[in-house]
Amino acid sequence: MRLKGYDYAQAGAYFVTICVQDRLCLFGEVVDGLLVSNRYSALVARAWSDLPNHYPHVSLDQFVVMPNHVHGIIVLADIGADFKPAVRAGLKPAPTKRYALPEIVRAFKTFSARRINEIRQTPGTSVWQRNYYEHIIRSEADYTRIAEYVIDNPRRWSEDSLHPDNAPVVDTAIVAAGFTPDHCHRGADVVAGLKPHDHGDAGVGAGLKPAPTDARGLR
Repeated sequence: MRLKGYDYAQAGAYFVTICVQDRLCLFGEVVDGLLVSNRYSALVARAWSDLPNHYPHVSLDQFVVMPNHVHGIIVLADIGADFKPAVRAGLKPAPTKRYALPEIVRAFKTFSARRINEIRQTPGTSVWQRNYYEHIIRSEADYTRIAEYVIDNPRRWSEDSLHPDNAPVVDTAIVAAGFTPDHCHRGADVVAGLKPHDHGDAGVGAGLKPAPTDARGLR
């Protein structure tokens, strides 16, 4: 799902979507366009906001917790000679090593899942799907579309491709043949105003590029 050969440690802004395992609505419900959160969604929001404490080259932009996924914009800054790690009360200075986007997302998923499983008393249980979707933000217009999409996501929940009522119909014969449908991100990027050719840089085979066809015509 990552762009082959792209350095995800380099400075830039990245739009990420991370889905709950099996798309379960673990983080509350949307009522009248607003998320009625619960203690799990509060832990997720806290894990997100805590990322700059662990990664000083990270700054956070728009973010939203939805019932079964999160959207957020992560900005990776340059680490130059004048860069100083943030020091906060009670915290050790964060390391100045530059971490790439996959490590930062992994940390967010690990921190939040651990805290959720402590409350549920289900150690080791998967909270998040294994992978995640990302898009490299390359322009101001790109950023504006995505930021508006993140902000409006609760209001448009009933139309969201990740809403349980909008799950795609799965051909059980295809699944039996060993083909797993990728339903997590299909359509979310299009709603955000991103066209298929915009994602050539992001390697979004999960939603916009057609899957390879085998000899039987199955995808």
